[in-house]
Amino acid sequence: MHSVVSASTTAPVRQFLSRIWLALLLSLLAGCARPDPPADLVVINGTEPETLDPALCTGQPDGRVAAALFEGLTRVHPKTGESVPGIAERWEISPDGKTYLFYLRTNALWSNGEPITADDVVYSWRRVVDPANAADYAGQLYYVKNGLAINTRKITDLTQLGVSAVNPHLVRVELENPTAFFLDLCAFRTLCVVHRKTIEKYGDRWLMARPLPTSGCFTLEQWKVNDRVRLRKNPYHWDAANIRSEVVDLIHLESATTALNLFETGQADIIWDKTLIPMELMDVLKERPYVHTFKYLATYFMRFNVTRGPFKDPRVRKALALSINKSRIAGHIMKAGEEPAATLVPPGTANYQAPEGLSYNPNLARKLLAEAGFPEGKGFPSFHYLFNTAKQHEQVAVELQQMWKKELGISLELRNTEWKVYLADQSAVNFDLSRSAWVGDYNDPNTFLDMFMSNNGNNRTGWKSPEYDALLDRANRMTDLKERAELLRQAERLLVVDDVVIMPLFFYAGITFYRPDEISGIWANIIDEHALYPVGKTKKADLRP
Repeated sequence: MHSVVSASTTAPVRQFLSRIWLALLLSLLAGCARPDPPADLVVINGTEPETLDPALCTGQPDGRVAAALFEGLTRVHPKTGESVPGIAERWEISPDGKTYLFYLRTNALWSNGEPITADDVVYSWRRVVDPANAADYAGQLYYVKNGLAINTRKITDLTQLGVSAVNPHLVRVELENPTAFFLDLCAFRTLCVVHRKTIEKYGDRWLMARPLPTSGCFTLEQWKVNDRVRLRKNPYHWDAANIRSEVVDLIHLESATTALNLFETGQADIIWDKTLIPMELMDVLKERPYVHTFKYLATYFMRFNVTRGPFKDPRVRKALALSINKSRIAGHIMKAGEEPAATLVPPGTANYQAPEGLSYNPNLARKLLAEAGFPEGKGFPSFHYLFNTAKQHEQVAVELQQMWKKELGISLELRNTEWKVYLADQSAVNFDLSRSAWVGDYNDPNTFLDMFMSNNGNNRTGWKSPEYDALLDRANRMTDLKERAELLRQAERLLVVDDVVIMPLFFYAGITFYRPDEISGIWANIIDEHALYPVGKTKKADLRP
């Protein structure tokens, strides 16, 4: 039904609305005339975060902010990347390795001055495994007693999760099996401690609460969409004396050119996101003293959707993998020392040697494609490749497109989306092929391999393999490192050689831009995890023109 308004009544309405809009415009202009004071530290952090909820964030830009706002029982040492005491000042482990007692600091406080208690830890972990919250990283708690059963709805009582408050400052954790990397999991953002009262009061909009009670080194002062997140030092944090910057801005950008310009002109102090490094200039830039490269545990790879069309056939997937010249991609596009990858788990991962993966063999690729019913690519349907906006991702996509056309005679369509759409489509497995990357959450092959288990929220391929699940499950129960490594090798061989669920392309080289004579508190480590609290400007930075 359409409402009917006479011309005589619309004029005064328009005049009234015009006055309202003018007042709003003047208000906005007045606000623009009072810009925020400059931050002590400005970091180019990458694309706009999807969320700052530590239980739900999946991207690296999101995780960096969440890790600054919230802390776990342990935290990552900024130099070594190893787990050290966080909210828990110490812990005890039972002789069988299955029970942990975490003793919380008596001076661990929320940013509003309230004490952080064992009940807060219990609530935060139950929230992660609660299937109603659909946390992609819920698998981090599958090692805790009943974590998997709760997350898969086999147990509906959250209190059955193996974490309990013995008293306000003592947390008891029961594991399904001994887990060598459990303390590393406790440092990961998914297991950080969040504020129950705020979440229960505001629901899904709890991150909009101001002030937002945080457990980490910083508080959230503002989140300007398509601009920046501004953090402020948390004066109540137990380690406040060692937080070096009072105000930190994390800038949202997707343009490598803009990022470099901001850095070169002194408007930004650090570029942390590797996708914001203009790779076409790396031959020149890597000689400059502010460019720091290092090895770390990270792999760039491609996911297949094994439930769609020709990609249901492993021969097709293997043909595509065998026809890619990975050395060309690593050397031609990525110029910081990246190495071609035939496996998912990077070299240097603790107590592990990856199996031999697939090599470049276009003749075998053409043979397999013909066996699958597509000789010389005839009859092969057009398919699309999902990737997010970043110049280097586009360059990789174009190389794949050209190689597959040349070697196999098949046509790839490029589907470039902004970050949030990319994450949503990948989570929904709404793609044929998808650009992917993984940075190790801890130094163990499990951090790469367990995400392709059937029940893992990060699988995102449609692939379910009881054989793979059983190998990972057996490996994670073992304490003998050699036997465990062999089981993991069998699993990885199934993933990348036999079933070819993913196609590894290259192992990342870490890249960070900062001037070492002006910024201190940044160290390279094998998991590329950099806490914000020790980072600050030196006196020399104040003298910069």
